[in-house]
Amino acid sequence: MLKSKKKIIVFTGGSGRFGSILKKRKFNHKVFFPTKKELNITNVRSIEKYLKKKKPNILIHMAALSRPMKIHEKNITKSINLNIIGSANIASVCASRKIKLIYFSTLYVYPGTTGNYKESDTLLPVNNYGWSKLGGECATQMYKNSLILRICMTEKPFTHKNAFSDIKTNFIFHEDLIPILMKLLNKKGIINLGGPTKTVYDFAKKYNPKIKKISAKKLLGNTFPRNPSMNLLKLNKILNKK
Repeated sequence: MLKSKKKIIVFTGGSGRFGSILKKRKFNHKVFFPTKKELNITNVRSIEKYLKKKKPNILIHMAALSRPMKIHEKNITKSINLNIIGSANIASVCASRKIKLIYFSTLYVYPGTTGNYKESDTLLPVNNYGWSKLGGECATQMYKNSLILRICMTEKPFTHKNAFSDIKTNFIFHEDLIPILMKLLNKKGIINLGGPTKTVYDFAKKYNPKIKKISAKKLLGNTFPRNPSMNLLKLNKILNKK
């Protein structure tokens, strides 16, 4: 995928939805997907032991507690331990071993009111999931040899029979995100990563013309951002897209 020197890359979160797709792909790099038993992000010694053994150039930190969103309200301790403390542990060990860190964050760190958010815009999550991911960003930001990707991805095919017509977002399928990720391995800082801004309904309708509209406002109230859509100018410039 990259016409450059082969790297050794460790992916955390390999058992997740995106990780399971990544494992099926062929890479020009040497890649590892440790199990939780091999690398436990809540245990610094476990992280250190694994990374000392594999000696990666890059660690891509995807391991996180995500769905269902309600779990971040119901089980705050679990959310903090995995998404904030676990990510801080990863950042700390990567810094001590001088390993490039790529952190998977989310567009839900933005306020979600006006949309078209740039990487430099104000951050203000509206729910605990967003706060937990922003907590991981804080630790990653302290380590300069890092890249934060604010991502909006989903499964292919779109798995739901209904889709929100009043939420604007930047969905991109897992499969389509992989080649983009490989082009960003040498980047640092923060990059918004997703597809063109659309309502969830408009995105899904392209693949399922029979999908039905539903209202997030009626179902979720104020616990979910209406328009966390991202400005992708920085990403498109890197990818040479207009």
